[in-house]
Amino acid sequence: MCLMNYYELPNSTYLTVGSSILLGFNQFEGSIPIRPNVTLLSLRNILLSGSIPWNIGQEMLQLEDLYLSDNFLTGSIPPSIKEMRNLSTLDISSNKLSGELFEQWMGLEKLWFLDLSYNHLSGGISISICSQLPSLSWLKLGGNNLSGRFPSSFPNCTSLVALDLRENGFSGTIPNWVNAEDMASLNYLRLRSNRLHGEIPEQLCYLPSLHVLDLAYNNLSGPIPKCLGNGSVRMKSPGYLFHFMSLTRHLPSSADLEFIVKGRLTEYSKIVSLVNLIDLSCNNLSGEIPEELSNLSRLGSLNLSYNNLMGKIPEIIGKMQLLESLDLSWNHLSGPIPPSMTSMTALNYLNLSHNNLSGQIPSSNQFQTLNDQWIYDCNPGLCGPPLPTKCSFPSSDDPSNRDQSADEDDDHETLWFYASIALGYIVGFWAVCGTLLMNKSLRHAYFKSAYACKKSSWSSLQFVWLVSAKKAEDVSRLTE
Repeated sequence: MCLMNYYELPNSTYLTVGSSILLGFNQFEGSIPIRPNVTLLSLRNILLSGSIPWNIGQEMLQLEDLYLSDNFLTGSIPPSIKEMRNLSTLDISSNKLSGELFEQWMGLEKLWFLDLSYNHLSGGISISICSQLPSLSWLKLGGNNLSGRFPSSFPNCTSLVALDLRENGFSGTIPNWVNAEDMASLNYLRLRSNRLHGEIPEQLCYLPSLHVLDLAYNNLSGPIPKCLGNGSVRMKSPGYLFHFMSLTRHLPSSADLEFIVKGRLTEYSKIVSLVNLIDLSCNNLSGEIPEELSNLSRLGSLNLSYNNLMGKIPEIIGKMQLLESLDLSWNHLSGPIPPSMTSMTALNYLNLSHNNLSGQIPSSNQFQTLNDQWIYDCNPGLCGPPLPTKCSFPSSDDPSNRDQSADEDDDHETLWFYASIALGYIVGFWAVCGTLLMNKSLRHAYFKSAYACKKSSWSSLQFVWLVSAKKAEDVSRLTE
């Protein structure tokens, strides 16, 4: 049996300017130590309880990085934090903090990473948060009780890379501040599990750096914008990826992002810069799947499940060569499974269940590995393995049928070869005989020439016969 020991937090250690306290992932008890000379304080996941000292911002003016996540802290965020002029990273996520998200962040000009997610915070978001925090790059407020409408304007967020507001109570439509002018650096936009309604605005299509768009579990309606196929997810140059990976290398561990990929919750940390994802699941989207989405050649995951989409799966969907996860389940899609999907060699998760698809399930290339019955369940018109329903017509990609088709093609070629020979004889015969029949003078000349040729041949034959007979007579005399 393993016994868990609890130790008191040190409160009398002498620390020089620039010192760090890293006590994370232990079991301590007591209050947060106040040390004026500390620049980094990490007390993550140490079962810490109580409240954050109200004077922490006034006593720890040298602090640059503060990590208090994954504890049991209660109370509100002390306003004195705004006195920490050198603070660049603030992570108080996964606690039990309450109260409204205070609006006065003025003075924290170096703060670039702010994570207050998974607490019990309430209220709304100040429209001036980016103006007060000019260096803000990561803003994570998910998993709280924030509510109300989004601000009608959200200016000066040009440095914002990640905006995570998932699992709150925000309502209304996605506002116009989500645009290329105010959010040119935005890579991750997560608004899932709120109360948003209305259509997906086309402004999202023109965010130049966006490669994660998560709007799942809302009440969005209308069609999927065709212009999403022109989005930045389509192509990321190696230079861009190298630059962004160099930035994410310095992210705190709490910068990990979780996504529903391949049907399960997956956490990405230092490779988050390589994630290209669109999740529009669990909404009321209608219309057809835009063919233009197939232009997103670098997209890794596409989830359109649990909507009211109709029509066929785009024929050219096979162009999405890097797609690993595709979920189109629980819609009203019809028609066959496009043959081009067999060329999607990166695809290792597929869900087409609960639609109106028809025809035979492809069995070649990548579909040899996508052979679980649940992938295709509840499509009355689908047939062939792995479903128990047999097809009454041959499959175009079945190897035996391809061989049979090839044999039939060979038979057709042989038949046409002999037919062309016969046709050549017929055409040649009538070309000669028809001309002689229709032209009297030519006919007389032909037969006269033929008679002369015959006479000449007969004379030659007679001469040869006479010579042969004379030689035979001479030989007979010599033998006597």
